Amino acid sequence: MAVFKRIFGEGFRVFFLAAGLYGFFTGVVWAYWLIGQQMMWAPLPRLVNPQAWHAHEMIFGYAGAAAGGFFLTAVPNWTNTPAARPVFLSVAAGLWLAGRLALWFSGALPPMWVAVIDLSFVPILGLKIASQLIKRPKPQNMMFLLILTLFWLGNLFVHLEWMGSNAGSAATGLRVGVFSLCTMIVVLGGRITPAFTRNAMKRAGLAEAAWPVSSSVLDRAAFGLGLALPVCLLLAMADTVCGAVAILLGLAQFGRLARWRAGWAIRQPILFALHLSLTVLSLGLILWGLAVLGIGPELAALHVIGIGGVGGMTVAVMSRAALGHSGRDLIAPRGVVWCYGLIAGIALARWLVAVVSPSAYFGVMAVLSLLWGGVFALFLKGLWASLTQPRV
Repeated sequence: MAVFKRIFGEGFRVFFLAAGLYGFFTGVVWAYWLIGQQMMWAPLPRLVNPQAWHAHEMIFGYAGAAAGGFFLTAVPNWTNTPAARPVFLSVAAGLWLAGRLALWFSGALPPMWVAVIDLSFVPILGLKIASQLIKRPKPQNMMFLLILTLFWLGNLFVHLEWMGSNAGSAATGLRVGVFSLCTMIVVLGGRITPAFTRNAMKRAGLAEAAWPVSSSVLDRAAFGLGLALPVCLLLAMADTVCGAVAILLGLAQFGRLARWRAGWAIRQPILFALHLSLTVLSLGLILWGLAVLGIGPELAALHVIGIGGVGGMTVAVMSRAALGHSGRDLIAPRGVVWCYGLIAGIALARWLVAVVSPSAYFGVMAVLSLLWGGVFALFLKGLWASLTQPRV
């Protein structure tokens, strides 16, 4: 009983645990389905096809939990307001779980019910953090409410097609969801990556001239392009426009990274993981932009963004926050260090197999999905004490 009270007493505990467990579950289930296709049998009968379930749950299920845990932990610190109470955390976690169950059992539920249940989590989360942000309404923090709105609209577009109301909108909604998460990472990563690197270099006694520096021009460009990309997709703008925005965003983010001293950060894996995930995200954005312009596979580029960018950054932030907020040293356990490298490797392997050997799709994807599940097994093992045991 004490463990459950502790888990539901802090946002990072309940939602990072949910993200870790669901990351493991989705990896194993997707590998099971892929192996089934290879062996000519078809598990996972659902309201939507298995590919749609997989894409939706990685974006709005796994990443939704990771985002919820981050905001419910960070916003009280930003605004100096009390953290969410256990009652709210229980309700919010229950709504998130209800959405996952609704999708899993969607074959037995009316599509409208599935939509209502699944779409309820983000508004509750948004109202909670808005009630805290409004007490110190800084524009750089309030913009996260806009990003969450775009994320929710992406999910709405998916459900509209599944309900038969808007044919073709699911593909748009999934991409809006992914790129809303990218925008969140560009904004957040632009704050914490140079700041944490600067603090580490300062503690190490390095001269200020060696510290990371930021460019206001590149920062504004990255923020503007990041917000523009999901909006362009929602407005069904031409592929040339969306592709150009994505490429420019990737280049702007590469320009920012070049000034943040990643070479020095490599000696601290929990710090370098932030640089690594942003690097893969930037590469994925450029690959996706080229793909929609007709150069390269679009779906593989989306996986580079989703696995290496979103997956990599969420694991990096969750591990750092779990250790820090539980009073532990900011030194990633060995298994978690492996997580950082594996996620980047899985993302790049997913793209390579689509380019080099598309015929090996099911077999290689099954292996990569099992590796994804293994990442979260290592994540949970390494951070279990941080997420479930008392603060040190």
